[in-house]
Amino acid sequence: MNTEKTTTTTEIPTRALSAWPLLVLWFALIAGTIFFAQPTQGRVLIGTILPFILIPAGFFVVNPNDARVLVLFGKYRGTVREQGFWWTNPFTSKKKISLKAHNLNGTKLKVNDLMGNPIDIAAVVVWRVHDTARALFDVEKFEEYVSVQSEAAVRQLASSHPYDSDHVQEVTTSLRGSGAQVSQELQQMLEQRLERAGVHVIEARLSHLAYAQEIASAMLQRQQATAVIAARAKIVEGAVGMVEMALDQLSKGGKVHLDDERRATLVGNLLVVLCAHENPTPVLNTGTLYN
Repeated sequence: MNTEKTTTTTEIPTRALSAWPLLVLWFALIAGTIFFAQPTQGRVLIGTILPFILIPAGFFVVNPNDARVLVLFGKYRGTVREQGFWWTNPFTSKKKISLKAHNLNGTKLKVNDLMGNPIDIAAVVVWRVHDTARALFDVEKFEEYVSVQSEAAVRQLASSHPYDSDHVQEVTTSLRGSGAQVSQELQQMLEQRLERAGVHVIEARLSHLAYAQEIASAMLQRQQATAVIAARAKIVEGAVGMVEMALDQLSKGGKVHLDDERRATLVGNLLVVLCAHENPTPVLNTGTLYN
């Protein structure tokens, strides 16, 4: 069985030479060339030609929250993170990379959740480069790598949880009801996927979550029915407590004596009044309960 061995590049902090003394030297060479050159002969001192070309080629600037990755003849030499005006070997490639926080506003994806329901989901990811060597040398175009891996992580997250856990007894974590836990899980998934690119995930959270259009109407009806059932159950629970309290108050002091049939009738009437969706219409009984 063949196993592929992958190598991981690690950032090497380095310092370059201050460019100010070399800048002064370069201006001095320019002044000396102008002073000693012989315009009538049309010649320039040979000894100053190479410094004129090579010294400026080594200058570079590192701005705040930026870095320069130095590569000399195909070999990684180190990363300069300290801001300032620097100089290095003129043949060195100085690749600029931003260390600022980046915002990735993911596109809306249509994914099936754990129960197979199609949902629309999107996420916002805040990230920054923490290892410049990995970002440049271990992946191809690290910004596109972050975008693709973020989409894959959102799809995996959506398929691992139901949209709502109201009707799933064995599941306690849902995309809609467990926002903090889902965001933490998404961030951990992204950290694992983006470690190869030297990227640190500062924050990850869902920015859009809804049922797909084809089932949105049916799911809305189900949610409404669930809410109605829960409300009616609460009403019945309260009504039963009020009936019990009314019977206890009537029986105190022996003022009212009710047999089982009258008690049942009173309970039924009270429950109708308390649980009715509309205001009840009273009916006066001019006879007796037994006629």
